[in-house]
Amino acid sequence: MKVTDLDEVLAIEHLSFPTPWSRAAYHRELVTNGYATYVVGRLDGRVVSYGGMWVILDEAHITNIAVHPDWRHAGLGRLTMAVLEAKAVELGAVRITLEVRVSNITARRLYDGLGYRGTGVRRNYYSDTREDAIVMWKDLVPPVGTAGEGVEPDGDGGQ
Repeated sequence: MKVTDLDEVLAIEHLSFPTPWSRAAYHRELVTNGYATYVVGRLDGRVVSYGGMWVILDEAHITNIAVHPDWRHAGLGRLTMAVLEAKAVELGAVRITLEVRVSNITARRLYDGLGYRGTGVRRNYYSDTREDAIVMWKDLVPPVGTAGEGVEPDGDGGQ
């Protein structure tokens, strides 16, 4: 995401959230927040999805993700999340977290399908409605010592 994308990003933001982020908030994220990474998805040159995260040490935190209403249920949310997760790994993250409104069933299904697991609840998290948020986490890479990183499976079946 670039500052020049903000008009399109903010249009999607206002269509997607009851308390949208401001232009100034996005500008700060893009220009001054060294922990922040933001991406956009384009179709025919137009921004149709975006997402952002902070990566601090070995953890990533999804700050937001949205898809233009005309393009929802077309796999763009899943694709945007995949790009964010890949970038998080590139930046050294081994785990990723996010918060989601209890009432946002569509997003919860997406995150469940991507392997995120609810680990807790933040009571009254959303200031507009005092709605709770479900905290979700996902491991991005296998822990050291498991098959897939640092350990080769036994090729002789244990014989």
